[in-house]
Amino acid sequence: MKYLLQVEAIVPFIISVVLINLLPVHFAWWAWILLFLAPDISMVGYAINNRVGAVVYNIFHHQLVAILVWVAGLLMHQPYIQLAGLILLGHSSLDRAMGYGLKREEGFKYTHLSTL
Repeated sequence: MKYLLQVEAIVPFIISVVLINLLPVHFAWWAWILLFLAPDISMVGYAINNRVGAVVYNIFHHQLVAILVWVAGLLMHQPYIQLAGLILLGHSSLDRAMGYGLKREEGFKYTHLSTL
Protein backbone atom coordinates (compact mmCIF):
# COMPACT_ATOMS: atom_id res chain seq x y z
CA MET A 1 0.00 0.00 0.00
CA LYS A 2 2.88 2.36 0.77
CA TYR A 3 4.18 2.09 -2.78
CA LEU A 4 0.75 2.67 -4.27
CA LEU A 5 0.48 5.90 -2.29
CA GLN A 6 3.93 6.93 -3.48
CA VAL A 7 3.12 6.29 -7.14
CA GLU A 8 -0.22 8.06 -6.76
CA ALA A 9 1.58 11.18 -5.51
CA ILE A 10 3.17 11.72 -8.92
CA VAL A 11 -0.13 12.95 -10.40
CA PRO A 12 -0.46 16.14 -8.30
CA PHE A 13 3.23 16.84 -8.94
CA ILE A 14 2.71 16.68 -12.71
CA ILE A 15 -0.46 18.78 -12.44
CA SER A 16 1.39 21.44 -10.45
CA VAL A 17 4.21 21.62 -13.02
CA VAL A 18 1.70 21.96 -15.88
CA LEU A 19 -0.26 24.67 -14.06
CA ILE A 20 2.94 26.57 -13.20
CA ASN A 21 3.71 26.66 -16.92
CA LEU A 22 0.26 28.14 -17.59
CA LEU A 23 0.68 31.02 -15.13
CA PRO A 24 0.95 34.50 -16.67
CA VAL A 25 4.12 35.06 -14.61
CA HIS A 26 7.30 33.95 -16.31
CA PHE A 27 10.54 33.37 -14.45
CA ALA A 28 13.76 31.42 -14.82
CA TRP A 29 13.56 27.71 -14.06
CA TRP A 30 16.55 27.94 -11.72
CA ALA A 31 14.37 30.22 -9.56
CA TRP A 32 11.67 27.53 -9.56
CA ILE A 33 14.17 25.02 -8.23
CA LEU A 34 15.09 27.33 -5.34
CA LEU A 35 11.44 28.05 -4.59
CA PHE A 36 10.64 24.36 -4.86
CA LEU A 37 13.01 23.63 -1.97
CA ALA A 38 11.72 26.49 0.21
CA PRO A 39 8.99 24.51 2.06
CA ASP A 40 11.73 22.43 3.71
CA ILE A 41 12.69 25.50 5.73
CA SER A 42 9.73 24.46 7.89
CA MET A 43 12.01 21.84 9.47
CA VAL A 44 13.39 24.55 11.76
CA GLY A 45 10.40 23.89 14.03
CA TYR A 46 12.21 20.75 15.13
CA ALA A 47 14.77 23.00 16.82
CA ILE A 48 12.07 23.71 19.45
CA ASN A 49 10.75 20.16 19.90
CA ASN A 50 9.19 17.28 17.96
CA ARG A 51 5.61 18.47 18.45
CA VAL A 52 6.21 21.99 17.16
CA GLY A 53 8.40 20.63 14.39
CA ALA A 54 5.70 18.23 13.22
CA VAL A 55 2.98 20.91 13.27
CA VAL A 56 5.04 23.49 11.37
CA TYR A 57 6.35 20.92 8.88
CA ASN A 58 2.87 19.52 8.26
CA ILE A 59 1.37 22.97 7.62
CA PHE A 60 3.87 23.55 4.82
CA HIS A 61 3.50 20.01 3.45
CA HIS A 62 -0.26 19.50 3.64
CA GLN A 63 -1.76 19.27 0.17
CA LEU A 64 -5.08 20.83 1.19
CA VAL A 65 -3.21 23.91 2.45
CA ALA A 66 -1.40 24.08 -0.90
CA ILE A 67 -4.66 23.85 -2.84
CA LEU A 68 -6.30 26.51 -0.64
CA VAL A 69 -3.37 28.88 -1.26
CA TRP A 70 -3.61 28.24 -5.01
CA VAL A 71 -7.40 28.80 -5.04
CA ALA A 72 -6.98 32.00 -3.00
CA GLY A 73 -4.54 33.22 -5.64
CA LEU A 74 -7.01 32.33 -8.38
CA LEU A 75 -9.86 34.17 -6.68
CA MET A 76 -7.74 37.26 -6.02
CA HIS A 77 -6.13 37.16 -9.49
CA GLN A 78 -2.69 37.06 -7.87
CA PRO A 79 -0.35 34.85 -9.92
CA TYR A 80 2.41 34.87 -7.30
CA ILE A 81 0.03 33.47 -4.68
CA GLN A 82 -1.05 30.86 -7.23
CA LEU A 83 2.62 30.08 -7.79
CA ALA A 84 3.16 29.64 -4.04
CA GLY A 85 0.26 27.20 -3.81
CA LEU A 86 1.44 25.21 -6.82
CA ILE A 87 4.98 25.03 -5.46
CA LEU A 88 3.65 23.78 -2.12
CA LEU A 89 1.55 21.19 -3.94
CA GLY A 90 4.38 20.04 -6.18
CA HIS A 91 6.86 19.89 -3.31
CA SER A 92 4.59 17.92 -1.00
CA SER A 93 3.62 15.54 -3.82
CA LEU A 94 7.21 14.82 -4.75
CA ASP A 95 8.04 14.31 -1.06
CA ARG A 96 5.27 11.72 -0.83
CA ALA A 97 6.44 10.04 -4.02
CA MET A 98 9.88 9.70 -2.44
CA GLY A 99 8.36 8.20 0.72
CA TYR A 100 8.35 11.28 2.96
CA GLY A 101 4.95 11.90 4.45
CA LEU A 102 3.35 14.15 7.01
CA LYS A 103 5.27 13.96 10.27
CA ARG A 104 4.10 12.45 13.52
CA GLU A 105 5.00 13.84 16.94
CA GLU A 106 7.33 10.96 17.75
CA GLY A 107 10.08 12.52 15.64
CA PHE A 108 11.13 13.56 12.16
CA LYS A 109 11.59 10.02 10.84
CA TYR A 110 8.02 8.98 11.74
CA THR A 111 5.56 9.77 8.96
CA HIS A 112 2.01 8.89 7.99
CA LEU A 113 3.47 6.61 5.31
CA SER A 114 5.95 4.71 7.46
CA THR A 115 9.05 5.03 9.59
CA LEU A 116 12.03 6.24 7.59
